[in-house]
Amino acid sequence: MVANVDQGIPGLSASKARLKLWIQLLRNTRSIETEIRGRLRREFNETLPRFDVMAALYKNPDGIMMSGLSRVLVVSNGNVTGIVERLVKDQLAVRSQRDGDRRTWIIRLTTAGVEHFEMMANLHEQWIDELLQNIDPDHVDLLNTQLSGNLKYGQDKHD
Repeated sequence: MVANVDQGIPGLSASKARLKLWIQLLRNTRSIETEIRGRLRREFNETLPRFDVMAALYKNPDGIMMSGLSRVLVVSNGNVTGIVERLVKDQLAVRSQRDGDRRTWIIRLTTAGVEHFEMMANLHEQWIDELLQNIDPDHVDLLNTQLSGNLKYGQDKHD
């Protein structure tokens, strides 16, 4: 007989313990994401997807093609296009044609975009630190190690 999963009883099977871990990871991710979305909206009138696009552009200061941006963010070109259009309209990003190819565009942050993103990123780091402050630093290191290389499927190659 399997013990009560919610009690964390030692007799819990490995597969049930992993299922419990998965549920906890999802629950906490959703909770943190909801909080970050709200803070970005209140502090900067920004959305989390727009922050994510700016983060990807920030990591590629020489610019990145739309298809590359979609790959990094693991979303379709259509999802990224609208965000990029608004960033360009707000003068936070520029779009230029790739040499010799009028069909492809390279996107990069403007100076104003870099400054705006750096302001958001600094606060974002503080918010994450605050939200995860109850996790012991040694456990943070262990979790980072365990979660960064031991998953059988879906490893993130964009880090």
